[in-house]
Amino acid sequence: MVQERVLPTFSTTPTSITRDEGLVLYEDMVLGRSFEDKCAEMYYRGKMFGFVHLYNGQEAVSTGVIKSFRPTDYVCSTYRDHVHALSAGVPARQVMAELFGKVTGCSKGRGGSMHLFSAEHNMLGGYAFVAEGIPVATGAAFQSKYRREALGDASSDHVTACFFGDGASNNGQFFECLNMASLWKLPILYVVENNKWAIGMAHDRATSQQEIYKKASVFGMVGVEVDGMDVLAMRAVAQEAIARARAGEGPTLIEALTYRFRGHSLADPDEMRSKPEKEFWFARDPIKRLAAHMIEQSLATSDELKAIDKRIQAVIEDAVQFALDSPEPDPKDLYRYVFAEDE
Repeated sequence: MVQERVLPTFSTTPTSITRDEGLVLYEDMVLGRSFEDKCAEMYYRGKMFGFVHLYNGQEAVSTGVIKSFRPTDYVCSTYRDHVHALSAGVPARQVMAELFGKVTGCSKGRGGSMHLFSAEHNMLGGYAFVAEGIPVATGAAFQSKYRREALGDASSDHVTACFFGDGASNNGQFFECLNMASLWKLPILYVVENNKWAIGMAHDRATSQQEIYKKASVFGMVGVEVDGMDVLAMRAVAQEAIARARAGEGPTLIEALTYRFRGHSLADPDEMRSKPEKEFWFARDPIKRLAAHMIEQSLATSDELKAIDKRIQAVIEDAVQFALDSPEPDPKDLYRYVFAEDE
């Protein structure tokens, strides 16, 4: 029998949304899901190479946090980074082209699936090594605070979101960076996407404290647990944490209880997880839950949501065609972008 951790009551629980807010959340999650489904198709058709880690099932985490941000805020990801990039505003064309290794990709074809980057959208990158992005995100938050307090830049009130998995919470970078962030009251959200599995290692076998959000107490930091399959719950917790960060009250550790609907990567046969466990989480699909809520609250009709689904499919097909038509990087540019340069 699958055990579900009981979710606590949070201090902020405003789940009411306007029609426009709900449509933005729904469209972003559908974009993420549809993009990842197409990635699986393209990977198995031999259009993508290397490791590709899909985000299906976890869309409420990305959407709930990033769509609560301003465009000037920062996002730091993991190797499961496609949907974070899309939520941050990186065009689907650029993300798909990057996965195809084309020069029109957001990392000019040099990053691939695990290293998406876009300075224009303050997307600080995807990172192949577990916990590798935590120091980068902490540094981004530090520079925001430094610019504001040391250099007198009143406009530097940016907040950083640092996403990582449950496995990363056992790594040294996690403890060192959270300690510094708390001491310096950095404007950052550490978002643990606890999908129960670190590749093939079950979370409850790998850590002495299974409730990751409780680790925040060691650093005198606010720690909260949230239903990561509920985009409205994610949004509420994120908005509270963002407000605290922008007010100079320091970081928050958010543990989002979520689940990936596919294997660790597209090379993973996904034989470690039991069928009952998968079925339990599949029934909590965040997109279906938001759709049901919006229809029940008369915020949208089923036909309106289907129209969004159809429109997003057109966006995805366009992204694929753009990627197919785009040129490969020129071999003479092999050594470009090793160092910073003016363009």
